[in-house]
Amino acid sequence: MTIFWQIFIAFFIPGILGYGGGPASIPLIENEVVGHFHWMSVTTFSNVLAIGNSLPGPIAPQMAGYIGYQQGGVLGALIAVFATVAPSLILLILLLRLLYSFKDSPKVKWLTLLIRPIIVVMLGMMAWNFFVASKQASGWVPLMLIGAASFILMQRFRIHPAFVIAGALLIGAAFMG
Repeated sequence: MTIFWQIFIAFFIPGILGYGGGPASIPLIENEVVGHFHWMSVTTFSNVLAIGNSLPGPIAPQMAGYIGYQQGGVLGALIAVFATVAPSLILLILLLRLLYSFKDSPKVKWLTLLIRPIIVVMLGMMAWNFFVASKQASGWVPLMLIGAASFILMQRFRIHPAFVIAGALLIGAAFMG
């Protein structure tokens, strides 16, 4: 299997299964990139995610572009971004009319409610993996200080997460790198 086919598969499958957009597909991308193809470690993936979160726009295509470029150059980046957005684009084009006709159906609303807990569990598992990787990389004290400061800045002072991530990157570069 060529690297370009691997890149396509690594991002197309999460694009198909990632119901709910970027946050729902990120754990699936992590599974493919870290677990299946072993292109990077959990720590590196979390760094890519942090950088992607600090940029404007959708997170999944940004991560796909970066990872695709790392694995296959410019063509790899283009394939990864296309593979990320293609499932949504195809389904949107094919199913828009059908979904619109059933938008008020109680069954459709019920199915949507059933999927939400699965997404919560997937995000929780990804957060736990990042927590463990961060603890191993920097230890308890920096992890707790940066985590608590980030939580306070975002919840209490309503600082945008991109600025909190940028600040954490600067602190990490200055004191931990």
